[in-house]
Amino acid sequence: MTKLFGTDGVRGTANIHPMTAEMALRIGAAVGRYFRREGKGVHRVVIGKDTRLSGYMFENALTAGLTSSGMNVLLLGPVPTPAVGLLTRSMRADLGVMISASHNPAQDNGIKFFGPDGYKLSDQVEAEIEALVADGVEMVQAPEIGRAKRIDDSRFRYIERVKSSFPRQMRLDDLKVVIDCANGAAHHVAPMALWELGATVVPMGVSPNGHNINESCGSTHPEAAAEAVVAHGADVGICLDGDADRVILIDENGNVGDGDQFMALMAARWAAEQRLAGDALVATVMSNLGLEQFLQDRGLRLERTAVGDRYVVERMREGGYNLGGEQSGHIVMTDHATTGDGLMAGLQFLAEMVRADRRASELLHQFDPVPQLLKNVRFGAGQTPLDMPDVQAAISQAEAELSGGGRLLIRKSGTEPLVRVMAEHEDAELMARAVDSVVAAVSQSVEA
Repeated sequence: MTKLFGTDGVRGTANIHPMTAEMALRIGAAVGRYFRREGKGVHRVVIGKDTRLSGYMFENALTAGLTSSGMNVLLLGPVPTPAVGLLTRSMRADLGVMISASHNPAQDNGIKFFGPDGYKLSDQVEAEIEALVADGVEMVQAPEIGRAKRIDDSRFRYIERVKSSFPRQMRLDDLKVVIDCANGAAHHVAPMALWELGATVVPMGVSPNGHNINESCGSTHPEAAAEAVVAHGADVGICLDGDADRVILIDENGNVGDGDQFMALMAARWAAEQRLAGDALVATVMSNLGLEQFLQDRGLRLERTAVGDRYVVERMREGGYNLGGEQSGHIVMTDHATTGDGLMAGLQFLAEMVRADRRASELLHQFDPVPQLLKNVRFGAGQTPLDMPDVQAAISQAEAELSGGGRLLIRKSGTEPLVRVMAEHEDAELMARAVDSVVAAVSQSVEA
């Protein structure tokens, strides 16, 4: 059996291996068996999902597998990924499951898991579950089969938790906010939370039909929200992705910010208040060199990890840090949540706008980024372009050209069949030539 788990759970095109109903049932049975503790009378798992059509299929298949292993299933319906982490812990569940492919198009779907502490599973635990899927598990006896129950107030529980992270004495009465929910899991909760805090809300991407999640909207396509900010004279735009665990912010002029600028803002603020644990921010290898220099100038450190918010959280927990994230918009604040939470991060930004009485454009420009260029090359099943001698030679040549004044990062995506080629250098023309040379070599190997 090919490897199931990637950077963030199991992911792929619906009805194509591994994202089939049959495999979801087997995964449900295996993960249920793994977390079923002998001697405990009640075993409980919560399942959330985003708004993809295939979510119904996977919800039913996972429920069948989990109940066959003796787990009682609590169905949350469409909720953000961070809500699953929150409710897994608050409802004393043994396991949490989120059915979502995050920012991917509607035909994709995925399954990611949270342990009883509300944090995503480690690589080691995923490997052990994968082995159980391959070997098969013994079902429980008929009297021990689990039950399934739908939880009707999961969205409201999550809204109250998110609002509790916002300063109690503060309101958003003077702010007009465009909120783009990507036709995804936050299409109810995000506009409602903002409205309850007093903001004038301009909602977008709140009409999911099973097929339009992330389609020309949300954090991966912020252009429409940027236009809406300008057209409505809004103070700020907040763009979430399909499962609302990441955020991209837009200033009052329609300019798009990124996670690095937001993390710089929060790190400096928290450090000034002596709230930044370990005087460090945790981010991935994709974060801009300008962020690292910004932190160093303030006596702070940047701890880098592999790409994936799960690896960011693991490093945060290992080092006792409380702020981390990704340039792509995953923002993790472990004082408030166990995973990236786009809505919660957006509220923290709004709180800073109110507290500092400054425009979004001022807050979203904390440092001048080093020029950075990222290009992707798609490859086919079974292809390993990074192993090709011509590709390796092109990479070595590009690294030599960029040495001293920048860096080159080549990696395979953990969620899609893509090779990502990223470079940073003060000389933008040199950087572009280096990236294009590697992209050309990878493309030629894929087409050969």
